[in-house]
Amino acid sequence: MSKLTPSLAPPEGAAASPSDGLPQRFGKYTLLRKIATGGMAEIFLALQRSVAGFEKLVVIKRILPLMNSDKAFIDMLLHEARIAATLSHPNIVQTFDVGMIDDLYYIAMEHIHGEDIRTIVRQMKAKGVPGLPLEHALAIVIGQCSGLAYAHEKRDLNGQPLNIVHRDISPQNVVVTFSGDVKIVDFGIAKSGVQLFEETKSGQIKGKIPYMAPEQAAGEDIDWRSDIFATGVMLFELTTGRRLFKSATEFETLKLICEKEYPRPSQVRAGYPARLERIVMKALAKQREERYQSAREMQADLEAFVRDERIPVSQIALAEWMERLFADKLAAQKEALQDIKHLADVIAAEQPSPLALPPTEADSMPSYSATFTAPAASITLTDSAPLARKSNGMGLYVGLGLITLVAGGAIAFALRSPAPRPELELARNAPVAAAAAETTTNRGKLRISSEPPGAAVWINGDLRPETTPATIERLPIGAKLEVKLTKDGYEPFKQDITIAEAGPGTRVDANLRPGRVTLQVKVVNAQNASYWLDGKPVGPTIEGISPGEEHKLEISAPGYATKTTTFRAQPGETKVLEISLDKSR
Repeated sequence: MSKLTPSLAPPEGAAASPSDGLPQRFGKYTLLRKIATGGMAEIFLALQRSVAGFEKLVVIKRILPLMNSDKAFIDMLLHEARIAATLSHPNIVQTFDVGMIDDLYYIAMEHIHGEDIRTIVRQMKAKGVPGLPLEHALAIVIGQCSGLAYAHEKRDLNGQPLNIVHRDISPQNVVVTFSGDVKIVDFGIAKSGVQLFEETKSGQIKGKIPYMAPEQAAGEDIDWRSDIFATGVMLFELTTGRRLFKSATEFETLKLICEKEYPRPSQVRAGYPARLERIVMKALAKQREERYQSAREMQADLEAFVRDERIPVSQIALAEWMERLFADKLAAQKEALQDIKHLADVIAAEQPSPLALPPTEADSMPSYSATFTAPAASITLTDSAPLARKSNGMGLYVGLGLITLVAGGAIAFALRSPAPRPELELARNAPVAAAAAETTTNRGKLRISSEPPGAAVWINGDLRPETTPATIERLPIGAKLEVKLTKDGYEPFKQDITIAEAGPGTRVDANLRPGRVTLQVKVVNAQNASYWLDGKPVGPTIEGISPGEEHKLEISAPGYATKTTTFRAQPGETKVLEISLDKSR
């Protein structure tokens, strides 16, 4: 919906200037630093302070003064804010406030402590992590479905459907927080059924091409099922580790979406669960009538799959995995954002707010790796540059790197902070020194073996370079560890252990069970067929069949003779049988 999306992205490599009159008061907010500027609006990192020590980092989107006279734009901005403000759900970024200060319209939005999916995938590649654990991929998509279902079903106060469609579901617009939450951001181009201005013209494409539904790629009218298709693309990619629609040009990518047959996940990744594949392919149906008809329906199927297969989906486990993946970045950002707090304290002391209590030295800032989200521009605070400290009047400048999700361009900006105090530096470094001492002494060994050998080893969701048999050293004593072994053709083995003490080491000995077989039966010339496997009635897709044994399958259909066939399958195999029945005489 918003024409702001392209204009808010600054030129690549552009830097925010420290001489822009900031920090400054803006009503009940303190604008700390300008994050981005476009032709219509500007985005700020801000601090909201109130009584009783209340503090919150927020993002302020403020229109430029020259746009005040553009009624169409003001209507668009307020309509955008109305859509975003109606959405209050754990899986959607929240809009806190809309108003006017000093004759300037603004929107105040949630400041998210996390990373978007695109950044997560890049970090995994940088650290050599081969793939996203299945349980985390499912947790992300289930949360995404929950947020979309809420938005799609949202009604106004009169009970009328708002008919909200996101239109840009993609890895850049789904954020995983460091507490294990999943949030959809950037409803800036969202479509609703209560537009106050001209709709997107026919043929004008909104959104990211590799995640567009066929009808969206063709420039046709869309509805909520386009978001479901995009969710199916993300589910495919997160669970296979491969891009679905990727070509040399945007035109070729559009042709892949609109004209070509899509690969099945099992063609990309061996041993892919047949039941999960059916969910993926239903979400990816080219005809929207054949897709899931609601995000809630897709969410229900995913939750049933997780429950029946006993997949350990956990918000706590996802949070711990995120913290391990971004450990270095979090440590650097913690110090940088503590300096933001010092800066805010200086501002509050110089320009006290009537609503704010005086800051105290005991005040401390939480550790953030922050994603700034706005309806028309989502911006992620990522790699923190080393803190360059330089005396300059009130304090110092701290360099931080910003990557904008809208344009993918880097924005460097400086944050001013007070001079360091030696006693605070000593206190800050003490826990680090203690942790370093612990790493050299309080470690133990884990010895792992399997039958058959050669299994991959996973510890707390991270793939290790070793295969069984293996001895893994320098593991924490007294901490609970989840050990998982995987091998093609065999069921995964899991065991929770705690290394009690240093010495010969804790042992894990696993007997891997052959993987179960999945059978898919396709009757090519008859309908309403009935199936019996080893004398028991079944459906056309049968899971959990024992491998290496001979099984008898019987198929019958009205007007056709019963056909009997036998088959064997290898461990972990998905076997497809195409059956042609003979007409009964």
